[in-house]
Amino acid sequence: MLSSLQMVASKALGGAERWFMRFSAALAEQGAPTQLAIRAGSELERLDGGPLPLHRLPFRTVWDPVSRFAVTRLIRELEPDIVQTYMGRATRLTRLPRGRGPVHIARLGGYYKLSAYRHAHAWIGNTKGLCDYLIHNGLPASRVFHIYNFIDPPAPLPAERVAAVRSGLGVPDDAWLLLTPGRFVPVKGHRYLIDALARLPERIAGRPLRLVLLGDGALGARLETQARQLGVAERIVWAGWQQEPAPFFELADLVVFPSLELETFGNVILEAWAHRRPLLTSLFRGAREIARPGEDALCVPCADPAALARGVQTLLGDAALRRALATSGQERVRRDFGRVPIVRQYLDLYQRLGAAR
Repeated sequence: MLSSLQMVASKALGGAERWFMRFSAALAEQGAPTQLAIRAGSELERLDGGPLPLHRLPFRTVWDPVSRFAVTRLIRELEPDIVQTYMGRATRLTRLPRGRGPVHIARLGGYYKLSAYRHAHAWIGNTKGLCDYLIHNGLPASRVFHIYNFIDPPAPLPAERVAAVRSGLGVPDDAWLLLTPGRFVPVKGHRYLIDALARLPERIAGRPLRLVLLGDGALGARLETQARQLGVAERIVWAGWQQEPAPFFELADLVVFPSLELETFGNVILEAWAHRRPLLTSLFRGAREIARPGEDALCVPCADPAALARGVQTLLGDAALRRALATSGQERVRRDFGRVPIVRQYLDLYQRLGAAR
């Protein structure tokens, strides 16, 4: 089985970085020799890579000669069959000749400017829409491949652990809990969600409403100011970034994902489905491709606080609809987004590209 070096240069943690670790572990579990290269001092060091060999590189800037030398030297030392890079910095710093040696695959999870990616030997997009974008912008269709992300079924959690997390939130015992995971960056649409919260009554069906924001980021202070100005600060729990978000999903009555149009895939959709939680999502690019409105998610337009508020009221007022969406979402994960079939697609692609060197 072909060996691979998986490289990401991110400084902060988010959905893409969680995927990087989850995917790398899944490769190793399938018997594929896998090593990791991450940015030294980054938040990825907080994640558990298990037995996977971990290399820490400078990844300082895309033009830094020391960083490029470190990448080149590591590849020369490890001699992997496949070098798979994520996002711009790791991809820019990886320069491999064509036709011999390792195959360089750039794995994209966003609609990026392609100048940073054209030198790769092949490209993977995690949605069909993204692959269409790559081909439309000049990458050869024969070297562009679509493979979705996968999600694992959550492991059972002790009831006392879940109860302890809820107690730590400091919310009323009977409160509805709306959960929104995601970094505080513009594309996640948090400001529209906070606006929506201000449009909702303090109690729905006799129960108080609380929004749990699971994340952090550059917009944090601005979002807190917005919440205070709208008079909803006391109805929001700022839970911060959580290395283990599973208990929060278990507590959620509803997962709300208000991302904007440029959101490419949206791992939160899969996480909500895997935890069998009803999902309210905006219809950004990724959601339009994978969600089935009214069947496995209630969908609303992007950047529309009024629609988000109506969606929350609709779902919290209809237990049968919540159960139906959650059940269908869980089935979608089992059928379309499981670990084994997705990893098999990657391994088959590695074999095909490696054989064609």
